[in-house]
Amino acid sequence: MIPQEIIRRKRDGHRLHDVEIAQFIAGLVDGQVTEGQAAAFAMAVFFRGMERGECVALTRAMTQSGARMQWDLPGPTLDKHSTGGIGDTVSLLLAPLVAACGGYVPMISGRGLGHTGGTLDKLDSIPGYVSTPDRALFRQVVRDVGCAIIGQTADLAPADRILYAIRDVTATVESIPLITASILSKKIAAGLDGLVMDVKTGSGAFMTSLADSRALAQSIAGVANDAGLKTVARITDMNEPLANCAGNALEVRHAILHLKGEAVDERLHDVTFALCADMLVLGGLASDEADAMQQLDGAWRSGRAAEIFARMVTALGGPAELVDDPDGILPQAPLRRLVKTHEAGFVASINTRMIGLAVLELGGGRRRAADSIHFAVGVSELARCGARLEKGDGLAIIHASNEDSAARAEALVRKAYSLAQDAPAPMLLLVEKLTG
Repeated sequence: MIPQEIIRRKRDGHRLHDVEIAQFIAGLVDGQVTEGQAAAFAMAVFFRGMERGECVALTRAMTQSGARMQWDLPGPTLDKHSTGGIGDTVSLLLAPLVAACGGYVPMISGRGLGHTGGTLDKLDSIPGYVSTPDRALFRQVVRDVGCAIIGQTADLAPADRILYAIRDVTATVESIPLITASILSKKIAAGLDGLVMDVKTGSGAFMTSLADSRALAQSIAGVANDAGLKTVARITDMNEPLANCAGNALEVRHAILHLKGEAVDERLHDVTFALCADMLVLGGLASDEADAMQQLDGAWRSGRAAEIFARMVTALGGPAELVDDPDGILPQAPLRRLVKTHEAGFVASINTRMIGLAVLELGGGRRRAADSIHFAVGVSELARCGARLEKGDGLAIIHASNEDSAARAEALVRKAYSLAQDAPAPMLLLVEKLTG
């Protein structure tokens, strides 16, 4: 293999052969391909794209660059992946709900990226929770509890870890073929029987336009199914936060209250149940969506899902009393500030990205990979699109560690909200479903 010749062919717009892609990725892992060559390859793919067959070959090569998990369980192994958003607490609800219906969910999640929150950071706000266990403990928790949410292990798809770090610093993150291969290589390596992909669209998503979101959803669903992983992709709205809060410990608390039925958030509930239903049908645990919804409702209302979440937390080192007493266990910010409206009107729109940036300003996210996170900070009680507000009503409550960051976050929250005299038309939450 001559790496520069492979780069040249892609640079000039040629379709790469499967063997060329396999050799290049193998060289990336064993050191024959330099960091500069990998950056050039990523940039060539960014500008020239890839046909579906090339993307399938890239996904397979990255999957085969490391270990692959195999499960011997009495039910299907199923998972969900999201492109990220604000207040996206779905994973914390979805994993125990699907487990309560007979599925097994070995969920390998990521940390926050840019303005979006990460499931792993949310779980790290739970004292004692081990988000990066060894493989033996991971297997044991999945088998005994039915679900485990952890971070990526070093031996699964190592080529993705190398290539992603290069993409992150070379402005090539937004390439659809590279995103597709990055996501799917890890999911296939995790030994799944079925995957549901949640592609966000709107002001708080990485893919802000519906056309881009649709292109990514089609790519993931098509490549995954061609690579042998049964996959359904949904496009869901991110023009306002999914939950009415954003921030790590705040979202964990919100998820617990939702699982217990004490504070039900309709948007979060509807998206979660739709994705769960797809998973149950994919795994053969439900005959159709109606059957799946009935099973999920029973798992939720009976408290079985909340119990499984509690068992998962305890099995991975967290406190046994978390679900019973989240306010006594989760960290809380020392300062709270109510952001009041300066005028009356309906909430016409929300620049959701600004809400994510407010959390980042408070210290609830990372500007650099090495940054530490303040788990307690964030925003809660976010006013919803269409809500009628009087002058002096609350837009949000800011949870901050100091006055300076609270003031900066307040400015961003105010900038995020647009009020009008007329109520806006309702937005479609579940936009599209694609099966590949």
